[in-house]
Amino acid sequence: MNHQETSRRKFIRSSSALAGFYILPSGLRANSPNGRLQSAHIGVGGKGSVDTAQIAAHPNTQVVALCDVDRNSLDGRGRKQKTNGKERYPGAKKFQDYREMFAAMSEKIDIVSVSTPDHTHYPATMKAIELGKHVYTQKPLTNNIAEARTLMTSARKHKVFTQMGIQNQSSIAYRTATHFIRSGLIGKISKVHVWSFKNWGYDGPPHKGEDPVPANLDWNMWLGTAPERSFVKGKYHTMDWRRYMDFGCGTLGDMGIHIFDRPFGTLDLKPPTWAKATCRATTGYGLPTKMIVDLGFKSTPRTTDNFSWTWYDGTYGPPENDGNLGVPADKKLPKQGAIFVGEGGSMLLGHINGPLFFPGSVYDKLKKPDIPKKVNHYSNWIDSILAGKGEPTARFDYAAPLTESVLLGVIASRYPGKKIEWNTAEGKVTNIKEANKYVAFQNTRNF
Repeated sequence: MNHQETSRRKFIRSSSALAGFYILPSGLRANSPNGRLQSAHIGVGGKGSVDTAQIAAHPNTQVVALCDVDRNSLDGRGRKQKTNGKERYPGAKKFQDYREMFAAMSEKIDIVSVSTPDHTHYPATMKAIELGKHVYTQKPLTNNIAEARTLMTSARKHKVFTQMGIQNQSSIAYRTATHFIRSGLIGKISKVHVWSFKNWGYDGPPHKGEDPVPANLDWNMWLGTAPERSFVKGKYHTMDWRRYMDFGCGTLGDMGIHIFDRPFGTLDLKPPTWAKATCRATTGYGLPTKMIVDLGFKSTPRTTDNFSWTWYDGTYGPPENDGNLGVPADKKLPKQGAIFVGEGGSMLLGHINGPLFFPGSVYDKLKKPDIPKKVNHYSNWIDSILAGKGEPTARFDYAAPLTESVLLGVIASRYPGKKIEWNTAEGKVTNIKEANKYVAFQNTRNF
């Protein structure tokens, strides 16, 4: 029996005692003495502390439960769970196992945030949905295409309000960019360039050795559905998990999903029909520290028939501006951003900055610019729940196809130089059959 099968069986045994949850009807408000939505938060360190604080800031929410595999995060050591030495969320119950939290408090919870490493998004989010809870899950939605699709269909079935944590989508810069592209300011789009200078990858051999697991950390819970692996101090927990295939999605999953969002949503794209990566040979362990990924999308009424898309990261990003990107060769590109090349000009959109148009004559068309207002990404979700209607801007119906597009690039990095042909209707790779093992569910530990 291999390590992965051993760890899966271990987790299935540990899950069996918690199988009989009471499931509330979808949309039912928990019994609350003050009429607020009662919130539970899974993953409260790092970005999780920000998500918790943002949701708690809404006047119609109240934090009732905090969950994290790391007791240091739960106790606010080095994070933002305490203010001037005082508990920021007094009265909130604390757990290290989200399953125990739901078993103990399901009837007292209305909404849930999931801000854990990518590989543990799916099981916690799915359990919340099955219990009829509205969910805010950090980006990317999952690190596996089958998981993303299943969360989308389950959210529809249980009729819960969902949101993925791509909060930059709600910024004035991004909303303005969408407004101008959709108004036809630079015509149909023929090319998109997207990039990030970040190098969330690892090109070396697997880390060896084993360090003692800190007393504050539940390492089995942190691993979740991933294969069994020894704890190595500073290599996976708390931040470097993004670099490794079992846990993260590299720079594509970290920044790509943010930067893909505006061109993907603005142009009404669907998941790609193919993906091709330029990078070093796969190690089966760490993600590449630099990549170029070309994606093939079907054209839409907002694109030309020969529409193309290229992503660059690590030292490949920003791309070399030789005058062929759609902006002047002497224009210094931001470290992260996107270029929309249109029939009548180009738009440069820095990450949450811009947009800028080229040539300058494009500005002559902006006689009376109608600048969209900024939207609070968290309130967009919460207000929809309270109203019982509306569609959060990054609901799973949108987030899952966007995540699928990013993850196809991650799969392509395992086969550098080869075009991965993708049948989105069937959800499978058609030309490299073995690649489908990275599309299907990788884990069976019932996490």
